[in-house]
Amino acid sequence: MFFLLLPGLICLYLFLRLLLPLPLRPRWKLALGSLLPLICLQQFLLRLFFGNGPTIEMPAFAVLLSGWSFASMLLLFCLTLGTDILLLARRLLRPKAKPSPTSGPLSPGRRQALLALLAIAPAAYGASKVMHSPEVFRLEARLPRLPRALDGLTLAQISDLHASSLLQEKWIRLVVEKTNALKPDLILLTGDIVDGLPEARRTDVLPLRELRAGLGVFGCAGNHEYYSHFDSWMKRFPDLGVDMLLNRHATLSLDGEKLVLAGVTDLVADRYKLPLPNVSAALAGSPEEGVRILLKHRPAGQEARLAGVDLQLSGHTHGGQILLLDQVVARFNQGYLRGWYQMGDMGLYVSSGAGLWSGMPVRLGVPSEIALLTLRRG
Repeated sequence: MFFLLLPGLICLYLFLRLLLPLPLRPRWKLALGSLLPLICLQQFLLRLFFGNGPTIEMPAFAVLLSGWSFASMLLLFCLTLGTDILLLARRLLRPKAKPSPTSGPLSPGRRQALLALLAIAPAAYGASKVMHSPEVFRLEARLPRLPRALDGLTLAQISDLHASSLLQEKWIRLVVEKTNALKPDLILLTGDIVDGLPEARRTDVLPLRELRAGLGVFGCAGNHEYYSHFDSWMKRFPDLGVDMLLNRHATLSLDGEKLVLAGVTDLVADRYKLPLPNVSAALAGSPEEGVRILLKHRPAGQEARLAGVDLQLSGHTHGGQILLLDQVVARFNQGYLRGWYQMGDMGLYVSSGAGLWSGMPVRLGVPSEIALLTLRRG
C-alpha cells in the first residue's frame, strides 16, 4: 500500500502545483496528466508487467529510460516542494509583498520551466553514469589485533554487482578485469551479486569465473539473491569460483597466522523460511586468536561487534545513489550510508556498490566503487 499511496500523493501534488497552472490547451494538459501517473507509479508497474519480484527484465535502453524519468520526477518533486516552502516562508515573513503572478524573472511559468530543467538534466546525467566502470577506492583498514604477518594483506571488496538485463556480461567483465588488475590477496563479494533467475543471467555471470586472488574468492548473500531463486544460485556460485559463506566461516593461514573470514545470510531470508543471519553460528569453532572479518550485506546491527569481529564489510545502501536524497537511505539503515564507521573496537566499511538495482538506475554525486582495503596494524 505504501508503494502506491506515496507515489500517488506525489503525482497529485505535481499535477496541482506544476501541471494545472501551465498556460496549455486542455488536450495537452490531459496528455501530460496521463503521463504523470505512469512515471510516479513506475516502480509498481514495472514489477507488475516486467518483473520477477523486484527484478526487472527489460532491454537495457528501456531500463535507463524508465530510471531517468523516475529520477526526474523525484528531483522535480523535491525541488517543487523546496520552492513552495521557501515561497511560503517569504510570504509569512513579508506579508505585505504582492509579487506579480504573470511577470518578472521568477513568474510561475518560468519557475516551472526552470525547475523541470533542474530535474531532467541532472537525472539524465545520473542515468548516463550507470554503465561506467566503478572507481577504485584504495583504503587502509587499521586493526589493533592484526598480526604482523598479515600487515599489508589486500582485500578487494565488490558489493552490489546486480548482474541484470541492464548490467550484463560485458559490464561484469569490465569489473572483473579492473579487480584482477589490483592483484588482491582476497576478493570478497558482499551480496546482491545477481538480479534475475539463473537461466536469465546464465551468460552475464560467466566473467565471475575469471576473478583471481591468491587466497580465494568469497561471498555472502544479499537480499536480491533471495528474490532471484536463492537455492538455485547457491548451487551455481561454486561453479563460478565463489565460495559463499552462509552463516559459516573459513579459516585462512598465512605465515603461521590465522585469518577468520565469516559470512552471514540476509534478513529477507525470513520471508522465504530460510535461515536468518547468525553471526555466532558463522564464527562457531573459529580460532580465538585469529583476526576476524565478517561479510554482511546490510551494515545495520551490533551483533558483529558483540561477537568480537575486527572488521565488517557491507554494502546494500548503494551509497544512497543521489546526493542529498541519500539521507533518506541512511535513515532506513540506522544511519549507515557509505565509507568508514567505528563501532567500538570493530571497523565497518560500507561500500557504495559496483552496480545498482535496475529499478532505480541513476547515480548522482555518489560514484560506484571497487574498494581495495589494505590491512594495517594499529
